[in-house]
Amino acid sequence: MSKELFVKKYSDKVEALDNGSFLVSYEDWKDMSKHINKIGFDYLMCITSYDLAVDEKLGLAYNFYSTDKKEYLEIRIEFHNSDKIFSVANIWRTANWHEREAYDMMGILFDGHPDMKRILLPEDWEGHPLRKDWKEPDFYNGMPVPKDKSYWE
Repeated sequence: MSKELFVKKYSDKVEALDNGSFLVSYEDWKDMSKHINKIGFDYLMCITSYDLAVDEKLGLAYNFYSTDKKEYLEIRIEFHNSDKIFSVANIWRTANWHEREAYDMMGILFDGHPDMKRILLPEDWEGHPLRKDWKEPDFYNGMPVPKDKSYWE
């Protein structure tokens, strides 16, 4: 199975988590991502970003699928919020938009991304609203930002 090939090659660099995913170092991600594609994980289903809310650390969860072997693989990377993560957009094209969303919402920077810019928010937006330390602004482009949103529900 493909997952076992990954674990065998990087046994000293991966930590198996209780949920079946693997935690890896961002420094090893470039080599590992190319190997993941080489062993048959041809479909990147999703990249999820998350805020660990401790020591300015963020994380990414990559969900892969092998259409040939019918096998799933989840890789997690946790890192300081100023670290640049290797972009896999040139390996799996769907990563282009997933990485842009992670940048837009969480401020994660991807090294080598072909078009690193916001995808959901306007270019003049300040900050990254899904980070736990983000503070909602009082004004945006001169307009007050309502704090009470209960009337929207």
